[in-house]
Amino acid sequence: MALVVQKYGGSSVADADKIKNVARRAVAVKEGGNQVVLVVSAMGDTTDELIELANQVTDHPDDRELDVLLSTGEIVSSTLLAMALRSLGANAISLSGAQAGIRTDAVYSRARILGIDPHRISKELEKNKIVIVAGFQGTTEEMDITTLGRGGSDTTAVALAVGLGADRCEIYTDVDGVYTADPRLVPEAKRLDEIGYEEMLELASYGARVVHPRAVELGEVYRMPILVASSFSDKAGTLIHGGAPMEVGNKVRGIAHDVDVAKITIVGVPDKPGVAGAIFDPLARANISVDTIVQNASINKITDLTFTVAKGELAEAMKVIEPVVESIGARECVSDTKLAKVSVIGAGMQTAPGYAARMFSALYEEGINIELITTSEIRITCIIDEARAGDALRALHRAFELEKGV
Repeated sequence: MALVVQKYGGSSVADADKIKNVARRAVAVKEGGNQVVLVVSAMGDTTDELIELANQVTDHPDDRELDVLLSTGEIVSSTLLAMALRSLGANAISLSGAQAGIRTDAVYSRARILGIDPHRISKELEKNKIVIVAGFQGTTEEMDITTLGRGGSDTTAVALAVGLGADRCEIYTDVDGVYTADPRLVPEAKRLDEIGYEEMLELASYGARVVHPRAVELGEVYRMPILVASSFSDKAGTLIHGGAPMEVGNKVRGIAHDVDVAKITIVGVPDKPGVAGAIFDPLARANISVDTIVQNASINKITDLTFTVAKGELAEAMKVIEPVVESIGARECVSDTKLAKVSVIGAGMQTAPGYAARMFSALYEEGINIELITTSEIRITCIIDEARAGDALRALHRAFELEKGV
């Protein structure tokens, strides 16, 4: 008897009919002789609606109370799914994150999972029940409710799959796998049958929204295979695992884009030891994630330093940085939100020349200016004008001939 952990996203449980569809799928898996654990997100846009409601009540919602509020979205969908399963004759029970044994740190809205106590879930599985767990949430040692941030239900599912010893974790959404680019912007994009953890982590981190980077990272650490597929079809999907082919015909596996980019530039920074630490330490303490970092060449011991953050964290980042700018003697701090990242990703690029040149040439031929460049061993990222993101994506997809398959 196999243990199957499945996660269903907000679009998969957006209304009563879709919840009933998930219930039928779960019953079919159960009738195949499997133990079944389901992780669900909030219905549709529930989380955004709850945030909007909180902001109507107060301009500054308390972090703890906001997490308690947002956690209710997943509670609603998990209980409705349990009801739908029972109506089909299945024995089912819904559990909150706390009841499922998900322990986190106390960083509200961005909590990290510290551990899983699978005792309650295992006990319910032994009673031949389908267990539905509310994703996106957990509890601290003080039993305060926390949320894991955007994409937290993906992370919940992978963590539970690891904690319960499942063979793999299945993530179901409204797309039927991982594509070479966003098929909404690049109609010629191809679905990948499989991809390695490292490449998927880069794709997810740089804009591919199909699965959250933290879930991929967790899967890689514990070697947990992750299947990404659609809840609305029976297509095979994409398997994320550690055994993807070592040699592939096309060294580039995908093109990612992300418009959730804000740029901060500190102008006139004294070029001396300790300044970078003075800038980035306060951001780290505020739990603000910094991505691309570029420092200009120093002229007369003065330089400019630029970095990017998520748009939703720009206001808080500026609030943190402005007093630092004054304390280190920099001239000013400016920001820009009308930007996008486009990234070419592939593990094979690290041993083959010419990929950066091809990327830059393709963008030049489209008349797209590159503002910043950053790289890893398997990725090249350019920061460009947000309005040209779609053009860039299509140009790069053509340039690397991804429509022919990888």
